[in-house]
Amino acid sequence: MTATRPDNRRRSYWLKTLHEWHWVSSAICLIGMILFSVTGFTLNHAGQIEAKPAITKLNGTIDEPLRARLEQQLPAAKAQKGKAPLPSGLQGWVRKNWDVDTSGRDAEWSDDEIYLSLPRPGGDAWLRLSLADGEIEYERTDRGWLSYLNDLHKGRNTGAAWSWFIDIFAGAALVFSVTGLFILKMHAGNRPFTWPMVGMGLVVPVLLALLFIH
Repeated sequence: MTATRPDNRRRSYWLKTLHEWHWVSSAICLIGMILFSVTGFTLNHAGQIEAKPAITKLNGTIDEPLRARLEQQLPAAKAQKGKAPLPSGLQGWVRKNWDVDTSGRDAEWSDDEIYLSLPRPGGDAWLRLSLADGEIEYERTDRGWLSYLNDLHKGRNTGAAWSWFIDIFAGAALVFSVTGLFILKMHAGNRPFTWPMVGMGLVVPVLLALLFIH
């Protein structure tokens, strides 16, 4: 009896530790797991789920002094391989007139126009300015909240903060899965269907991939 007590205490310690790591990691990735599960389903059935995009188009003309300043800044932009942010004056015009934020993005500068792509989750947008006459146009496409969530799933045009969230979520999900596997191992002696079910979780997707994916 005395020889088995240290083993029991060791087993109890590791089981308790695994349970703590398991529930903490599950709490961290719970909401993310629900989000990625739901959007995994919607992405898998994207062809059956119709989305009607809403398109917004705006047109205008900048004042002549601003257009002249942009022409003066064109050589400097072209020296950077045609990639440079919009000048503060143009950013201010767009923000004041159309309430559109263009900061932190590089535009494409050419001899006759400035073009700025503004992709985002759930839609796209772009801005084009003609340097010849100062005409400016903006178009925004909104594909709805479902497309927005699907893009969050894919990490499409979501920025650095969301990218960090995906990395942290992936790490928490890995800890959740690995600790769950060890907890299964420690309880497997009293649950004879444990390893057949785990094996099924491996064999079924492998067979589907080998037999039906070409």
